[in-house]
Amino acid sequence: MLQIDPREEAPYNIPVSTQTAFHRGVHPLLSLLLPGKEEAVLAAQPDQALRDRIEELAGKSTEGALTSDERDEYEGYIQANKFVATLRRQARKMQSEKAS
Repeated sequence: MLQIDPREEAPYNIPVSTQTAFHRGVHPLLSLLLPGKEEAVLAAQPDQALRDRIEELAGKSTEGALTSDERDEYEGYIQANKFVATLRRQARKMQSEKAS
C-alpha cells in the first residue's frame, strides 16, 4: 500500500486508503493543535459512564440488537475513537521526534 507523508507534496490523483486520506486531511490541524500537548493527549481517557455506554452498545451490536438510534450513536463513538487514535498516534510521533 502506498504510504504518503502528508507533510510532503502528495499526488492527489491516485487512490489511497481511507486511513491515509483521513490522516492527510487532519494532519495540518493536528500540527497546529498538538505541539506541547502530547502528554495530555496520551493521558486523556473517557469517563467511566461513557466507557460503560460504549461497552453496552458494543454488546448489543454483537448480538444484533441495536435500535436505529443506538446504531447511529455507536457509529459516532466508533468515528470518535478513530479520531482519538489518530491524535494519539500523532502525539507519540511528535514525542519521538522531540527525543531524537
